[in-house]
Amino acid sequence: MKTVASLLADKDSTIWSVRPDSSVYEAIELMATKAVGALLVLDGERLAGIVSERDYARKVILKGRSSRDTKVSEIMTVKVICVPPTRTIDECMALMTQKRIRHLPVLDEQSGGDRKVCGVISIGDVVRATIEEKQFLIEQLENYIQGG
Repeated sequence: MKTVASLLADKDSTIWSVRPDSSVYEAIELMATKAVGALLVLDGERLAGIVSERDYARKVILKGRSSRDTKVSEIMTVKVICVPPTRTIDECMALMTQKRIRHLPVLDEQSGGDRKVCGVISIGDVVRATIEEKQFLIEQLENYIQGG
């Protein structure tokens, strides 16, 4: 069973983030430039929240606010659901479905009890890994049936 750690090892390790005092415009511009749907909000190295295109649509556009005058801290999700690198892909799929979220920050427990951000996985990453795992299983079963 594939874990979050193995999924992160297979993808770009860059963590795209903004500061809480960044403007929403800066966040949306970075999302567009990097082709991502969410950014971590980091206060130094501490995870302060997550901001997504959905937050922008619901908390800026629909409320008639200005993206240049609104700070990320005003619209970000602060109760961020995170997973450790040891979590399985299937567990992440279930969690993302249950909580109706599309991005999961990955936090690694450090000595002293601190938790360090080591990556982010998206629903697309999880679906892709699940399909690859199922395809591998199908191929193995076909080989077994064919006597190979």
